[in-house]
Amino acid sequence: MNIKLLGRLTVAWLAMSGTSGSFAADPLNVTGDKFRQLEELLPTPNSYRTASGAPGHAYWQQQADYDIKVSLDDDKQLITASETITYTNNSPDTLRYLWVQLDQNRFKPNSSGNLATPVDMEAIAPDTIPFKSFRRAVVSDEFPGGYQITKVADTRGRELRHTIVDTGMRIDLPQPLASGSSVSFQIDWAYKVIEQKALGGRSGYEYFERDDNYLYEIAQWFPRMAAYNDVSGWQNKQFLGRGEFALEFGDYRVAIEVPADHIVAATGVLQNPKDVLTSKQRERLRKARTASKPVMIVTKSEALENEKSRSSKRKTWVFEAENVRDFSWASSRKFLWDAQGYKKGGTDTMAMSFYPEEGTPLWDKYSTESIIHTIDIYNRYSFDYPYPVSISVNGPVGGMEYPMITFNGPRPEIDEEDRSKRTYSRRTKYGLISVIIHEVGHNYYPMIINSDERQWTWMDEGLNTFVQFLAEQEWEEKYPSRRGDARKIVEYMKSENQVPIMTNSESVLQLGNNAYGKPAAALNILRESIMGRELFDFAFREYAQRWKFKRPMPADFFRTMEDASGMDLDWFWRGWFYTTDNVDISLDAVHHYTVGTKNPEVEGPWKRAQHKNEPDTITVIENRERKLTRIVDGKPELEDFYNKHDEFDVSNADRNSYQSQLEGLEDWEKDMLKVESNVYVMDFSNIGGLVMPLLLRLEYEDGSIEDLRIPAEIWTRNAKKTSKMLVRDKSKVLKSVVLDPHWETADVNVENNFYPRRIIKSRLELFKDEKPRNLMKDWDVELKEED
Repeated sequence: MNIKLLGRLTVAWLAMSGTSGSFAADPLNVTGDKFRQLEELLPTPNSYRTASGAPGHAYWQQQADYDIKVSLDDDKQLITASETITYTNNSPDTLRYLWVQLDQNRFKPNSSGNLATPVDMEAIAPDTIPFKSFRRAVVSDEFPGGYQITKVADTRGRELRHTIVDTGMRIDLPQPLASGSSVSFQIDWAYKVIEQKALGGRSGYEYFERDDNYLYEIAQWFPRMAAYNDVSGWQNKQFLGRGEFALEFGDYRVAIEVPADHIVAATGVLQNPKDVLTSKQRERLRKARTASKPVMIVTKSEALENEKSRSSKRKTWVFEAENVRDFSWASSRKFLWDAQGYKKGGTDTMAMSFYPEEGTPLWDKYSTESIIHTIDIYNRYSFDYPYPVSISVNGPVGGMEYPMITFNGPRPEIDEEDRSKRTYSRRTKYGLISVIIHEVGHNYYPMIINSDERQWTWMDEGLNTFVQFLAEQEWEEKYPSRRGDARKIVEYMKSENQVPIMTNSESVLQLGNNAYGKPAAALNILRESIMGRELFDFAFREYAQRWKFKRPMPADFFRTMEDASGMDLDWFWRGWFYTTDNVDISLDAVHHYTVGTKNPEVEGPWKRAQHKNEPDTITVIENRERKLTRIVDGKPELEDFYNKHDEFDVSNADRNSYQSQLEGLEDWEKDMLKVESNVYVMDFSNIGGLVMPLLLRLEYEDGSIEDLRIPAEIWTRNAKKTSKMLVRDKSKVLKSVVLDPHWETADVNVENNFYPRRIIKSRLELFKDEKPRNLMKDWDVELKEED
């Protein structure tokens, strides 16, 4: 079916005013100004944060250095530790007290996080609840979690006044801490390590009944300084479980005492390898630095020997880390350990993986390779990885990140046909690669680009998920990325269960979709369909370079992307990040015109031809079928001049009028009347609310294809309706038009993107007694459980 020729385009002095015909009217604020600048919403630039999005000349941030001694009791799953914190006040303010985070208090039965956690009793069906959720509710009421703090004192041992407020502790200083000054103090504490599979969370232990061993992933384990910054002062919001962390950079020295048969992985560089590793293991480490593939540092046979050992001796592993915002570690008898060096550009690091024998044959093949791939790709889009190690640990935590070390979950499954063997599914394989890319990628966002996760989850999860998508695409063709493509976020975008991306982490309704999927899709759209890869990549890398080892806020990201690209993107941030609008742009009509010449000798026959193409009315058809007799048929004397000449015949008056009009035209205007081009006017309506570029594929009757990209600014005058005129050569007769042919914009209803409209094809599912299950709802539940 072709697009019909609708009429002649009358060219006159006011023809392009846009006040009539199919052109959209111009009510400037009928739906609100989608292109209104964000400056009224963003904080006022100052000497700390500039209007360009860069740190200002007076930018500052605090520093917190730690010296920690910790002991792990493998029989009681108990942590006992002591730390000295040196806190440097680089702010211009004088501080009368300090705030310290006590994250483990989240697991006290009466914590705000426990008491305020709702339960979805209709997660799958009415009056049902997942086993995991119910187990967590039962165990959390019984588990004696939280810190047992036995000492808060200055370096001379004098007690410091302090007040514990749920997951935070205020320490009142004997003397105010002036700008530029430092203070050191000590905290001693102990706590029971949680069983991660029972209580969830971002750390804990896993028990292996087969060999009666434990695997520990220890994080959020020490009292650590809350962030103090120029935007919010003390970031001392309570830790309720979802909003992660806002932390300060510092240097760490940590001594970890564990059973002598344990292997320890940790943030930083091992300082005493001779005390804890055999000579063979040290030699393997040396070779791994220049190896072309991973080298086993602790072999499978050595790990199995450790599993059987029950040494009463103890060893202390000492690690040091510089300029990190956190410290985490893992310990177990069960660990195999492989490593491979990576040196390129400004990066010189050791990629290392720690996993139990149960992780083979998957982890030994993919973990360390995934680390190296991640660093290689992320370096390109941000900055060279600056740390000396990058570690992936397999344990109970499904996926979590800390400086230089990540916890990652998937393992092979027991082969039911031969239980001595293990196998893994496609989902498990790519799940492992993806989670390692994601968690190692977090070393860039937010471990180095130190955003406030407690407030803005999307700044670390969303940006990281976007770069994860880029890294996955460079792993192999058709990599099954879960997030990033625009089409992957459509179901969420058209749901009613949304809040804006710019929502505090604890108030987000669907964390996976809101903080991971939607920002990642938005940035991919921005890169591929709005800015272009070159402009986007330059601006995105500029943001990373500006804010590495600093604390950016949303405004700094928005402003930098515009400053470095030269593009006004306020409309994009406003729509995608501040609203819950979706993309649903309809191609309503396509009008085909040719230019009216005003010459009656030309226009008369043209109008007659158009009239002949019009269908007969039902009355004409019926009269013809019934052979209706007319009076003039029997009385020819009633016919006159008008019976022989129809309304399209040209009269002398028409010719005189034409000549008179020509005399009033300039030469260039006469030339316009001779244009023989095809003119197409396309009408669009914005149903979803999000203004977006119009990405068009035009197919002509000669078989040629034209792709046309019209910027979003076409919606500036009217955000609900707009029209676009295209002038094409007379040989280019338009056959069809498709809006967003490659599903680039997350349009929630592509069926109104076709002109002419297409027949919608689908499958009709038949059922006998019960309606089929809503698979999409089940998938949403799974996402919520995982995230």
